[in-house]
Amino acid sequence: MSKRTLRGKVAIAGVGETTYYKHGQSPHSEFMLALQAILAACEDAGMDPRRIDGFASYSNDRNDPSRLAAALGLPALRFSNMNWGGGGGGGSAAVGNAAAAVACGVANCVVVFRALAQGQFQRFGAAPPGGTATGEAALNAPYGVMSPAQRYAMRAMRFLHENKIADSAQRAIALASYHHAQSNPRAVMHGRPLTDEAYDASRWIVEPWRLFDCCQENDGAAALIIVPAEQAKDFKQTPAYLLGSTQGSEYRNGARSHNAPLYATSSFTTVAPQLYDMAGVKPSDIDVVQSYENFTGGVLMSLVEHGFFTAEEANDFLTPENLMAPSGKLPLNTSGGNLAECYMHGLELQVEAVRQVRGQSTSQVPDAEVSMVISGPMVTPVSSMILGTEATL
Repeated sequence: MSKRTLRGKVAIAGVGETTYYKHGQSPHSEFMLALQAILAACEDAGMDPRRIDGFASYSNDRNDPSRLAAALGLPALRFSNMNWGGGGGGGSAAVGNAAAAVACGVANCVVVFRALAQGQFQRFGAAPPGGTATGEAALNAPYGVMSPAQRYAMRAMRFLHENKIADSAQRAIALASYHHAQSNPRAVMHGRPLTDEAYDASRWIVEPWRLFDCCQENDGAAALIIVPAEQAKDFKQTPAYLLGSTQGSEYRNGARSHNAPLYATSSFTTVAPQLYDMAGVKPSDIDVVQSYENFTGGVLMSLVEHGFFTAEEANDFLTPENLMAPSGKLPLNTSGGNLAECYMHGLELQVEAVRQVRGQSTSQVPDAEVSMVISGPMVTPVSSMILGTEATL
């Protein structure tokens, strides 16, 4: 019996994005943004939108698949899927879910999308309105722990303290993202470079994170088109083949009241080994990484858990030079990421990973053949994915 795997079964044939706006500045409805990104992905692939027969998203996206299908004039909707979880941990999982549907014949052409117009709804991550706290919030809110930054800071502080990690390590992650954004005209922070001095002088949000350690808040949408691998060359662009996609978290990761056995974790301790096993590669094979930045500390922890360096090596490894394209040891967030390109709930990272494999990035890594995306450090569940060129199959 052959091994059950997604490796090489599907490809990303098209990617699309809207203009990225600062929070509350989109002139279009969130639904319109979703449609714009999907149509842009279809144009990128050189295909008729009516070929789409499925949708996959995550983090409770508000744009109903049946309504999207009606607006696009699809002959039939064969698949719709929403990955559980309230954070960016579902970005790579949504691609994996779409890939599973295509690989099994449930659908033939699935769009993975995410749309956000936070100015038209409640701010993402804000404490919910009302005077009653339930669930985990009932354990946190009485102590003033209500925002994602507050909740995740304690896990990161434990990790940084136990491993004696210097401030320079998180600073390097922020500087690399802002550096890459200066080459990317799509980036919200294009034309706004970040210096060491500006980073150090920025205000504290919650220790250990200053302003520039935290992701932006943006309006916009992004989309990717998943097709069977055997059809990938029928489209306009060079295919990016899915080598692996895994999701989940370790034992009792979601235990409430900050009571998880592995507290100082970014949730990838079991997910990352599964990813490498499916993809058939190891950390040294990865040419470029896009890691979801809710906060720089989560990126740091996720890179350790994906085996790029040990916690003891973090201070030496995490320098701006090592993280910058084209010649760094591990080029990171080459479009600017959530910190400096936009916060499209991380799906812009998948788009950039595809561009790296195609050779189309604004901060291109030479001869990039294997590209990784890490989605949602410190949330649960999390997910990761690896893309490759045809030569990697």
